[in-house]
Amino acid sequence: MTADLAVWLYVVAPRRDGAVELGTLTGVAGEPLRTVVSGDLAAVVGSVPLDVFGEQPLRRNFEDLDWLEATARAHDAVVSAMVSRGSALPLRLATVFHDDNRVRELLDERHADFDAVLKLVSGRTEWGVKAYGDRAALTAAVAEARSADEVSNLSQGAAYLARRRAQLSAQQSVEREAAERAEEIHTRLVRQAAAGRRQPLTDPAVSGRRDWMVLNGTYLVDDDHTDEFATAVTTLGTEFPGIRLELTGPWPPYSFAGVTREPT
Repeated sequence: MTADLAVWLYVVAPRRDGAVELGTLTGVAGEPLRTVVSGDLAAVVGSVPLDVFGEQPLRRNFEDLDWLEATARAHDAVVSAMVSRGSALPLRLATVFHDDNRVRELLDERHADFDAVLKLVSGRTEWGVKAYGDRAALTAAVAEARSADEVSNLSQGAAYLARRRAQLSAQQSVEREAAERAEEIHTRLVRQAAAGRRQPLTDPAVSGRRDWMVLNGTYLVDDDHTDEFATAVTTLGTEFPGIRLELTGPWPPYSFAGVTREPT
């Protein structure tokens, strides 16, 4: 690469029959794509200008939400096209290296990791499940569950006091109750998937939603078991009053791969 260019990494894929078919795909800078090969692995990359995609310019550009959205869409278009053609490991936005040699070294250094993850994601797709809590509904559900047995043999006045105590207790512990339900939901969804991860909760300032998010999970699901996974999400949504589940996907398996960028 020349001094004013860097290498943007899109995916790592098996080296299929000596090459990875790229067709007419272009990248985030409108650049033609190529492959960097090492052994039985191939990285799909493009050359991008450092004055736009270098470390410092990227920090500035990431504050421009229109630019960020357009760049993310262009990156994801390449990733989605490659994933649709076969097993491929997507790299996160702005995985940038100095030159092809550094990409080749990465393939060598991380060969065992890449090989293992490629086998993991083969025939599988990422799905997201977000859980949102309704404080009032969750408090009522917790209070009702706590007071149900206690009030059965009490007088009307005593039963009222018991329900009131349960309500006050539920109000004080609603955060903990939501966290416990989120953990139970995640644990049960992982059983339905090949792998699952809890992601950081989305900042309302970023998402634009005021909903109280209690779980942001990603799950790697066998392509021939997606209906069963969706059914499990629906079933869980009925089991936990005060918690609403939202299923999203399918997505390329971004959550199950990771390479850090190097300074450019």
